[in-house]
Amino acid sequence: MLTSMPAQAFCFDEAGARYKVDPLLIRAITYVESRNNPKAMNFNRNKAGGILSSDSGLMQINSTQIPGLLKMGVLENEKDLLTNPCLNVHIGTWILAKHLQQCGVNWECLGSYNAGFAKNNTARRMIYARKVYTAYLKLLDGVAL
Repeated sequence: MLTSMPAQAFCFDEAGARYKVDPLLIRAITYVESRNNPKAMNFNRNKAGGILSSDSGLMQINSTQIPGLLKMGVLENEKDLLTNPCLNVHIGTWILAKHLQQCGVNWECLGSYNAGFAKNNTARRMIYARKVYTAYLKLLDGVAL
């Protein structure tokens, strides 16, 4: 089930306050990542088609994060990423905040949320950042995404 808008707004506002990230930016990332679908699942594949990792929930948390989240006690099991949308938003915002601390508050660094830190991924980071920026501007204008 999708969470209600007031519940979603609370999750975004709470995560934004906790990790010092603009809640509208979190909403824009959520829209770009999953089109606001808390049950969204995607698989990252190699050139031969083999699955390398998966992404889950509103903020498309990558499966490589799961062992650490389990060890910290943040997740009871990986299904929590799909069944607890607020938790997914908090985890995604925490990951984003760690990225911004590592490389600074700028659009290319924001793009690392999706495209990682590899030096040869600058173009992918900027394409992603432009998508987020476009969604962010719509949210600023009051357009529901």
